[in-house]
Amino acid sequence: MSKNSQLRDVFDAIADPTRRRLIRLLAETEEMPLHQLTAQFSMGRTAVSKHLNVLKEAGLVLERKVGRETRFRLNAAPLKEIQDWVAFYGKFWSANMLRLNQLLEEEET
Repeated sequence: MSKNSQLRDVFDAIADPTRRRLIRLLAETEEMPLHQLTAQFSMGRTAVSKHLNVLKEAGLVLERKVGRETRFRLNAAPLKEIQDWVAFYGKFWSANMLRLNQLLEEEET
């Protein structure tokens, strides 16, 4: 799913701890049926399905039907947006800490 066709922001999708846990579970396996995902939580199937729908809208989860069962798998590509964002601010903070260190060294001399 391309960035333009995503229905939901990736940052919004991963803001919830339950959805981050779903992503982690799906990252650890090729795919997982809904009933196995639901068994990992203390909430019902409907609640887990709602979280999965948010992840699908952000392009993070793909589903396929196998008979009467729905199986889910992670599509990690949209997480690149978050990686890029974190990398930018990692550089920002590194540069600022370097400048601060230089200022402190100048004051000592």
